[in-house]
Amino acid sequence: MYIAMNRFRIALGREEEFTDIWRNRDTHLKAVPGFKEFHLLQGQTDEECTLFASHTVWESEQAFRDWTQSEAFKKAHANAGSSKGVYLGPPKFEGFDIVV
Repeated sequence: MYIAMNRFRIALGREEEFTDIWRNRDTHLKAVPGFKEFHLLQGQTDEECTLFASHTVWESEQAFRDWTQSEAFKKAHANAGSSKGVYLGPPKFEGFDIVV
């Protein structure tokens, strides 16, 4: 199993807009081979931003990598640049193999 996470720094006061973006987008994940589950996590807020993370579980790292090269990935990210001011920089990717 493999977990892919992206950390997002979201501008203060824009948290609801960010979660609405994720609730309303078509991720195209359910039909992707190897995809298991998705979660959007909300973390702490400090004086600069609120931290969020997208969390996907995959059968393998290869299944995740295959998705990143797929048409479904392109469709899911087609409007990624349309939310100026919501994101404080690009997301930070972190990938993990499940050990236990």
